[in-house]
Amino acid sequence: MSDTRAAVDAVAAGGAAPLVGAPPVPPARAAGRSVVRALRGRRLARSLPAVLSWLLLTGLVLVALVGPLLVSADPLRQTSSALLSPGAAGHPLGTDDLGRDELARLVHGARPLLLVSFAATALAAGVGTLIGLVAGYVGGIVEQVLMRLVDLALAFPSILLVILLVAAAGPGTVSLVFGIGISLAPGLARLARALTAREAARDYVVAARIGGTGVPRILVRELLPNIGGPLLAQVVMTLSIAAGFAAGLSYLGLGIQPPTPDWGYMVQAGQEFLFSAPRLVVLPAMFTLLFVVACNFVGDDLRDALDPRGTA
Repeated sequence: MSDTRAAVDAVAAGGAAPLVGAPPVPPARAAGRSVVRALRGRRLARSLPAVLSWLLLTGLVLVALVGPLLVSADPLRQTSSALLSPGAAGHPLGTDDLGRDELARLVHGARPLLLVSFAATALAAGVGTLIGLVAGYVGGIVEQVLMRLVDLALAFPSILLVILLVAAAGPGTVSLVFGIGISLAPGLARLARALTAREAARDYVVAARIGGTGVPRILVRELLPNIGGPLLAQVVMTLSIAAGFAAGLSYLGLGIQPPTPDWGYMVQAGQEFLFSAPRLVVLPAMFTLLFVVACNFVGDDLRDALDPRGTA
């Protein structure tokens, strides 16, 4: 959660109150800067690592979406020959200890991991943003109660909280998404609260409130588009944490259950053959690592493009 805490501290340090006598900002959403408008005129992928990360992330998502349609081999079908070496007839990457095609298992294993990662991140973003918006805009006792609960959740190590939630709900995809999503929501809530508190003092929000606009409309139509940029960058970074948690829990047997191919479980199943067939461990671990690293670089790139302190 260090990235989230640093982002919140930066927002808190950079948020200044409007100057008295300054010309009023038009009380419309144009007063703010939505994600689309912020990206317009901003250049993404301005460095080689960012370009490679965008390409890698896009490629892995495409593999998860369309890869199973392009690989004809059945990832669950066992052959009579186990641990075939790469290049064997019909098995470009060989087979595992049960004679299952390794290429098919790698391709089919991308979808469960990415599905859990995106779903858990979406849950964390939804819950965290809602808490942060309400706390930052309403303030008072509501903010105190909500943020104390957030601080209490942040006091627990995230991985420990995930394990406790998943273990309590039982292993499986649904419990994995719920456990990871709830454990990652407090960090996003803290950032959303800091961003909302800064925006709530601006003229366009004050004008909307004076004009009789309801609280839900202000939160959704006025505040959310204007805090969406920094939140989006942090959500993409959170996606990398979710992927690491999903793979780690599958490795421990608390995540996606066999026989469904999954990169985390494939590492656990192949570690017995680390020296005789290292590809069974290295390949799924490498793809998981590449996805995590790509998400972090893409998140950094988005943060540079959507940094509110760098916009006029």
